[in-house]
Amino acid sequence: MPMAADDIAAMIRTAIPDATVEITDLAGDGDHYAAHVTAASFAGMSRVARTRAVYAALGGRMGGELHALQLTTAVPADAASA
Repeated sequence: MPMAADDIAAMIRTAIPDATVEITDLAGDGDHYAAHVTAASFAGMSRVARTRAVYAALGGRMGGELHALQLTTAVPADAASA
């Protein structure tokens, strides 16, 4: 069963409380999303570490309930210059 965008955002916000999360359904099928996650707590983390933090927040649902997630992460200073 596909995941709802609101559920994805809620799971990320629960694990990363300072995150601002924007979810876009890329295909309209509830299986292919893009997520832009901005959090001050990402400061000093590599892109790989940020990605791992978001995937950990999803509790192993990647590849199952959530088929594909195009992920962009940033700290607030990065977001302002993007």
